[in-house]
Amino acid sequence: METKDQPLKRALTTPLLYFFILGDVLGAGVYVLIGQVAADSGGAVWVPLAVALGLALLTAASYAELATKYPRAGGASHYATRAYGPFAGFVAGFCMLAAGVVSVAALARGFAGDYLTEFVTVPVALVAVLFLVALALLNARGIRESTRANAVATVVEVGGLAVIVVLGAWLLLRGDGDLGRLTRLGTAEKGAAAAVLSGSVLAFYSFVGFETSVNVAEETRDPRRSYPRALFGALATAGGVYVLVGLAASAAVPTDVLARSSGPLLEVVRAAGGVPVELFSAIALVAVANGALLTGIMSSRLAYGMARDGLLPAALTRVLPRRRTPWVAIAATTALALLLALTGSVATLASTLVLLLLVVFFMVNTAVLVLRRREEGEPGHFRAPTVLPVLGAASCVLLATQIEAQVWLRGLLVLAVGAVLGAVAAARRGGRSAVAGGDHS
Repeated sequence: METKDQPLKRALTTPLLYFFILGDVLGAGVYVLIGQVAADSGGAVWVPLAVALGLALLTAASYAELATKYPRAGGASHYATRAYGPFAGFVAGFCMLAAGVVSVAALARGFAGDYLTEFVTVPVALVAVLFLVALALLNARGIRESTRANAVATVVEVGGLAVIVVLGAWLLLRGDGDLGRLTRLGTAEKGAAAAVLSGSVLAFYSFVGFETSVNVAEETRDPRRSYPRALFGALATAGGVYVLVGLAASAAVPTDVLARSSGPLLEVVRAAGGVPVELFSAIALVAVANGALLTGIMSSRLAYGMARDGLLPAALTRVLPRRRTPWVAIAATTALALLLALTGSVATLASTLVLLLLVVFFMVNTAVLVLRRREEGEPGHFRAPTVLPVLGAASCVLLATQIEAQVWLRGLLVLAVGAVLGAVAAARRGGRSAVAGGDHS
């Protein structure tokens, strides 16, 4: 007989956890955003990618400490609650939810770009509607069908990135590339330092995903040993792949061509030849759809879970009778993603997502320091050198200063909604506690 407090089965080994995290990180962002990074940073696209990796590793160290100190599902919301109380925990969870919805919107617009126009030319708004409705229907059909589709799609999207690296190397070997572009930092509007920082904001989007892995620490056989190894190994692997892709794309294609394209890796295929552009476009579309599907699943389940805990409207807990999927949460998150997709560019949406996650990452990095003074946690847990969470928190502030005013406006609106809902949830919880106390007496 199952009980509410029964622990989850510890089934994940280090290799399985490594591939879980790698599959979460290696996603559609690089297929869509490498051109936008080039527009911000110049030809040396690999530099902001490498900087973004370094910044991600700082925050990953904080996640590694907290996930091994408290190996249970809940993630950033749980850590923020322990460190700062339920209001901060709600804001962290709400930011994660909002970031997921924004990510789906960005990928919906990415799906409607140059990769799709290799097959058909359709208005972006119509593509976004059809794309998001199709993903919502697959999500509502069931988690088994969704994860099966993800397993196939992950292999396809990683294969597509490998094709780009090989084509870039082939193009250079035959003497058609320009290695000089790999050292050109800056644009007409920005110097080298400003170009790297602004490019790193967008590049950071390509590394997000590792933060969701803390939710499976409770299901890892030996989280204190396995989680840090899998996390750092997966991020390093993803970073290596991204830097190679950035080198290949920048050397193979003029920077202005990359910057203008909404399907930048397709330009590498065109320049190198040998691979049908339609085939690579299909691979890219699979990658974008898979990223949106995974994020849509996470967002709808997070909304359902928060509603079940009384933090969001109870209607979000309704499920389909036979499928047992949270159809109201799926419909609500899909509707919000569609609204965002119709009102923002890919770059703006990606920067909005990064801003929301920077708020969460700042809370996580500082929570490490707060909880060290207050709680011991699991014996023998991973402990990051103190300088890493300090630098991690500082890096969040630094990246936030590079985000444009219009993105800040969107982000502050989301944070304001989260703060209001958090205050309402805290008031309800306080009211219930008072009633329970009265009944007890």
